[in-house]
Amino acid sequence: MADAGDGDSTPASEPLDLVRLSLDETVFVKLRGDRELKGRLHMRFPEVRVALTGISQAYDSHCNLVLGEVEETIYVVEEDEDEQEIIKTMKKQSEMLFVRGDSVVLISPQASS
Repeated sequence: MADAGDGDSTPASEPLDLVRLSLDETVFVKLRGDRELKGRLHMRFPEVRVALTGISQAYDSHCNLVLGEVEETIYVVEEDEDEQEIIKTMKKQSEMLFVRGDSVVLISPQASS
């Protein structure tokens, strides 16, 4: 995005700034394949990764993410004997999860509850 030039740039001047501003916060991530994640966006990749590649954030320009305290929701569509669609949800909990960026459709800060 273009800078206004008055010295008062907004905290989110580029698309990935929204992700940067959500570090160590809970985010909602919608994925391809009828999956959704809610988890804390980590400040850093695991230390081994940092030492090998110098990555200091929990995301990159490809939207690869490292989330902690993750709740994954999977939606499965089934048909009953009357050919009516039934949507079932399955939930899984993970301590830490690496999300490949090409599966990410949406990243949103989680509203405070």
